[in-house]
Amino acid sequence: MSDLRSDFLRTITARGFIHQCTDLAGLDAGLTATGPVTAYIGFDCTADSLHVGSLIQIMLLRWLQKCGHKPIVLMGGGTTRVGDPSGKDEARALLDDERINRNMAGIRTVFSRFLTFAPEGPPVGSAGGATDAIMVNNADWLDGLNYIAFLRDFGRHFSVNRMLTFDSVKLRLEREQPLSFLEFNYMILQAYDFLELSRRHGCLLQMGGADQWGNILNGIDLTRRVDGREIFGLTSPLITTASGAKMGKTAQGAVWLNADRLSAYDYWQFWRNTEDGDVGRFLRLFTELPLAEVERLERLDGADINEAKKTLANEATRLAHGAEAAAAAAETARRTFEEGAVGESLPTVEVPRQDLAAGIGLLDLMRRSGLVASNGEARRLIRAGGVRINDSTLAAADEGRTITLEDVADGLVKLSAGRKRHALVRPV
Repeated sequence: MSDLRSDFLRTITARGFIHQCTDLAGLDAGLTATGPVTAYIGFDCTADSLHVGSLIQIMLLRWLQKCGHKPIVLMGGGTTRVGDPSGKDEARALLDDERINRNMAGIRTVFSRFLTFAPEGPPVGSAGGATDAIMVNNADWLDGLNYIAFLRDFGRHFSVNRMLTFDSVKLRLEREQPLSFLEFNYMILQAYDFLELSRRHGCLLQMGGADQWGNILNGIDLTRRVDGREIFGLTSPLITTASGAKMGKTAQGAVWLNADRLSAYDYWQFWRNTEDGDVGRFLRLFTELPLAEVERLERLDGADINEAKKTLANEATRLAHGAEAAAAAAETARRTFEEGAVGESLPTVEVPRQDLAAGIGLLDLMRRSGLVASNGEARRLIRAGGVRINDSTLAAADEGRTITLEDVADGLVKLSAGRKRHALVRPV
C-alpha cells in the first residue's frame, strides 16, 4: 500500500481499518483529485446511545475529517422502521416513531465529541463548511416515497437471485430462520440512501462494517445504473478480542458511549481491562497516538503492559468523554487500586435511607449497583471469595446477608466484585 497517495487511505491502512474496498486505486485517485471528498456511514436508531461496537466507524469518520474531507453521519430515521437483518438470527423489534426520535436525539450527542460540525452544532441537514461534518436523516427521502413508483423506477435494478447470495440473507436462510419481506427490503433502501446522498451531497464513498459489504455494493450498482456515476465502498473488519469474544460486550452488558448510559469511569475501566494481545491493535484503531508510540507501547511485556493499557484507557476516554473526565477516571482508578481509597468518580447508586434501615439483600444490592447481571452471578462471585464490602472479603455463607445502615462508613458503602469492579452505595 506504499503507493497510495491519499493521506486518508494511507492512515487507515497503516492503522488496520480496511477490510475490503471496491476499487482502492480508483478511490485513491478520487481522494487526491480536487477538493474535499464527501463520505458517509449510516447508523440506525435502535437504542438511545451507540456502543463501542460502533466506535471503529466513528473513528473512520474522524480520520476522514482530519485528513481534509467531509463526513456525513446518516441517521436511520427511516430504515430503523424496517430493521437491518445483517448478522441477526431473528427480526429486530419494530420501534414506533416516538422511540426512534428519542433514540436519534441520544445518538447525536456522541458525534459532537468526535467530529467538527458547523459552529451552530450538529443539527440534521446542516450544510456547514467544506469539511464540516453534517448529519442527515434518511426519513427525509424514504418517508415520502410512492411505493409503486419506487418499485418501477428502482426495484427493477435489483436481482432477487443476487440478493439471495448476500450474507445478510443467505445466513438467515441457511439457519432456517424466518426472513420477513420487510427485512428483505432493507438492502434496497440502503442502496437508495447512497443514491440520494450522491445526488444531494456529491457523496463519493460509503463506509461500514464488513457485514455491510453486500448493502454497499447494491448502492454502488444502483447509482451506476441510474445516474451513471462511479462511487466507492469500503468496509472495516468486524472486531473481536484476542480470546474471540465480541468487541464491546461485557458481563454487565453493552459498553455504551453516552455518559448517561455508562460512566466515564466504567468506560475507562473497560479499556484498562483490555486483553494483552489486543493492546497494540486497539491503540491503532481507537486512539490517535502516533504509530511509533503505539509500536513502543505494544513491545512492553509483563507488568509493564499495564502502562500501555492505562494509556489506551486514557486516550480512548478522552475522545469519548473529554480530557477532564478521562483524567478524573484515571485518578479514581489510581486511588482505588494503588492506595485502596474510595475514588470520587466510582459508579454510585443512591438508595432510600429507609430501605437500608430495613435491610437490603446483598444479591439485590449488587444487581442494583450494576456489578452483576443476575443473582446467580453474584452467588458465584461470593462463593469464590470475589466480593468485598468496605474492602472486607465475604465468605460463601454470606450470600444471604443483608446490608443495613450499620454498613455505612463515611456516608457510603463500598461494594467490590473481583479486583477491578467497584461501586458505591449512598443512602439518601
